[in-house]
Amino acid sequence: MVKDIRTFIDELDKLGELVRIERPVSKQFELAKVQHALDGRPVLFENIAESPGWRVVGNLVSTRDLVAKGLETKKEEIIFKLANAIENRKKNPVIDNLPSQEVVIKDPDLDALPIITHYPTDGGPYIASAVFIVKDPDYGINACFHRLMKVGKDKFTARIIEKRGTDTALQKVDGDLKAVIAIGNPIHLLIAASISPAKGVDELEIAQALGDLPLGKALTSDLPVPAYSEVILEGRITKAKDVEGPFVDLTGTIDHTREQPVVEIDMITHRKNPIWHSLLPASNEHKILMGMPREPTIYKAVKDVGVDVKNVLISPGGCSWLHGIVQIRKQSPDDPKKAIEAAFSGHKSMKHCIVVDEDINIYDPQDLEWAIATRFQASKDLYVFPNQPGSSLDPSGEHPPGEKARTDKAGVDATVPDGKDPKTFKRLVMEGVDLDEYVRK
Repeated sequence: MVKDIRTFIDELDKLGELVRIERPVSKQFELAKVQHALDGRPVLFENIAESPGWRVVGNLVSTRDLVAKGLETKKEEIIFKLANAIENRKKNPVIDNLPSQEVVIKDPDLDALPIITHYPTDGGPYIASAVFIVKDPDYGINACFHRLMKVGKDKFTARIIEKRGTDTALQKVDGDLKAVIAIGNPIHLLIAASISPAKGVDELEIAQALGDLPLGKALTSDLPVPAYSEVILEGRITKAKDVEGPFVDLTGTIDHTREQPVVEIDMITHRKNPIWHSLLPASNEHKILMGMPREPTIYKAVKDVGVDVKNVLISPGGCSWLHGIVQIRKQSPDDPKKAIEAAFSGHKSMKHCIVVDEDINIYDPQDLEWAIATRFQASKDLYVFPNQPGSSLDPSGEHPPGEKARTDKAGVDATVPDGKDPKTFKRLVMEGVDLDEYVRK
């Protein structure tokens, strides 16, 4: 059986992990406020005031435990499951009679959809959960996220980063670039579309390796359509531009306005009794989907330079984008520096990287801080890389108009110093006792 978001929602409901909101909720600000208050807890809104017949789900993968449930693995094994799926992709089965095309709307009216206005500063109602599927003339199918700001009954402006996959495909075609935009996607598709693999690697095949992802054919183009997504917008990315933004981005700060491509919608299809996926900007779910899929690419980059890497974390404290933790088994004095340099190549937007030993719990911020406090000397173990290509999400960086952002990067070697007695850095573990023998109940 295909594990779509309906199946996942039902599983969470049976486990008592789903919050149901039955009262009418407005898609303008109110839904976002409730979703924010429940961040980390999956929530199903069953009555959208302005969009009768629609339900909205949020916070679906707002913790690593939820991602693990969605991928049917353990939290500690997610990175290895992702790495395996990238390396061992599978062809998607093709089917007819797609659930995602049960209802066909040939005259699109975006106002009828539960497109959420999240913050008072937003430029308009936004879709942050949309997976774009486009075809590059040279590299084939590409599936990735682009945020969409509604600017008309059948139009959006889309934030499409210049000189990256979708933008380069758009520049190669005469006229418009056909697009399938999927919303309410299976968890394995959400994760796969968040990965940035090498050019020519089909993210839909990564999703198939993570979990079953049957495909069908779009009704207005030859593009593939995920069979079990809730909503499909078929349309075109045009070369016309209009204002996109402001938008509250991953860091919780306001991303500025830009002239971005206009996306025109030609047709809407959806499942019966559809469920919209609200991805709240700057929420834990946003951070998980942005940062976690970069971990296997960092892992591979460090492994490829001969360092015995054990695990990788894009940390929540670094906005799940700018900070990375690399856990290694150090076999050579050069391993930490090699790991730092490789990690920056594996995730080019990363700003700070910390390398630690196997005994450090990379999921525990206090343990990481302890490693820096006891094993790091700035004059020997700090590596600074000035004026590097950086992330547009870093508000402290330099952002020349029309150019790549620039920032200073730093790596911290928080492993046991070479030439020191390792016993000096080993923590004593207190022997446990049975407190029932000592504490009165």
